[in-house]
Amino acid sequence: MTQTTDLHPDQAPTSPFGPAAVPAAPDAPPTAPGHDGPGGPPAPVARRGDDRHGRPGWLGVGAVATGAAVLSSLLTAGVVTWADGSGDGGAGTPATTSALSSSASSATGTSGTTTTWAGVAAAVEPSVVTVAVQDGEGSGVVLDTSGHILTNYHVVSGAGSGGISVTLSNGRTYPATVVGTDPTTDLAVLKLSTVPSGLKPATLGNSSSLQVGDAVMAVGNPLGLSDTVTTGIISALDRPVSTSGGQGGQGGQGGLGGLGGLGGATTSGTQVVTNAIQTDAAVNPGNSGGALVDAQGRVIGITSSIASLSSGSGQSGSIGLGFAIPIDQAKTIAQELISSGHATHAYLGVSLRNGTVTVDGAQRAAAVVGQVSSGTAAQRAGLRAGDAIVAIDGRTISGADNLVGTIRALRPDATVQLTVIRSGSSQTLSATLGTAPSAG
Repeated sequence: MTQTTDLHPDQAPTSPFGPAAVPAAPDAPPTAPGHDGPGGPPAPVARRGDDRHGRPGWLGVGAVATGAAVLSSLLTAGVVTWADGSGDGGAGTPATTSALSSSASSATGTSGTTTTWAGVAAAVEPSVVTVAVQDGEGSGVVLDTSGHILTNYHVVSGAGSGGISVTLSNGRTYPATVVGTDPTTDLAVLKLSTVPSGLKPATLGNSSSLQVGDAVMAVGNPLGLSDTVTTGIISALDRPVSTSGGQGGQGGQGGLGGLGGLGGATTSGTQVVTNAIQTDAAVNPGNSGGALVDAQGRVIGITSSIASLSSGSGQSGSIGLGFAIPIDQAKTIAQELISSGHATHAYLGVSLRNGTVTVDGAQRAAAVVGQVSSGTAAQRAGLRAGDAIVAIDGRTISGADNLVGTIRALRPDATVQLTVIRSGSSQTLSATLGTAPSAG
């Protein structure tokens, strides 16, 4: 089973915790881990262990929901670990002072059809920062000239009284404060207390146009080695990765960690389900909160986790299975955190479990509805217990976490078309999504 853990530089890997239940949102029925609503057997989820030097951080056993069978065949005892501990990767030359809007003017890293990675690295590094919390480190991406920094929630969740500091690529360090956090997506925005002149924002790309096989570069601070870059390709898209928060024991030898948190001690019970970008670019502990960029130096993902072998195997670093939060989702959350300090999420209102359904004589995976909450988008759309959801807006759904990740990437009030198998027949239901109950 593929699992998730937070890793921290200079620590030996530890065994992941067992599955943990995820508390329900207030005023909503209890939910099954990794699912939109109540009910259904608990799915494997990750818990946060330790990303810091000797501090409780993120440990996890959250499974990668989609492709679990494939990953388990590759990893005898797979563990998805947090990429906490190192720097960011941004893109080069923004057309505006804010990187929250995509820019056509990006770092130029190509010559004809050949990627010049040296040019990409030179353009991206000024937008890369190291985020330090007490005795641990993560990474971050410079968003604008006002000093806003995008990072993972788990990188800063254990800041405590020690505060947060941000070190720029020129070696200068500044104190920072938290503008807002969103544990649901494992994202956070910081702001430098003193904003230096010449701060260079990253250029944000567009993750909706990515293709499997596209060349990418990860930029960060793995194992404390600042300004480290690694290259690879996009191995898969929309790969569901599930982790959940929880007070844990010691973390492992640094690594990205599962999608959810890089930091030290964290609040318990927060589940992160992301339809992630999978890459074979080498990422290790310390990369969490850093950037995954394309060949033009545009940030297309926020690196947050890796799959690694179990602690007993003696290997805790990159094995070529890294995951990043798509920038389209990260950009939206960052905008909300900057404007209001909190983020909103779309909500369907069902409990879910993984299942299969027979269609045209063949079996296919599905997200099977357990319960439908009253007054929700699901009830208004006519969903029923036992319905098997196999697609949203024509995109195949491979299971419960895949559905949850897809819904969470959308905005409240969005209207989606659900392809449902009911009593052996296919039908399409239209649902206008609601707003998820506040987690507290």
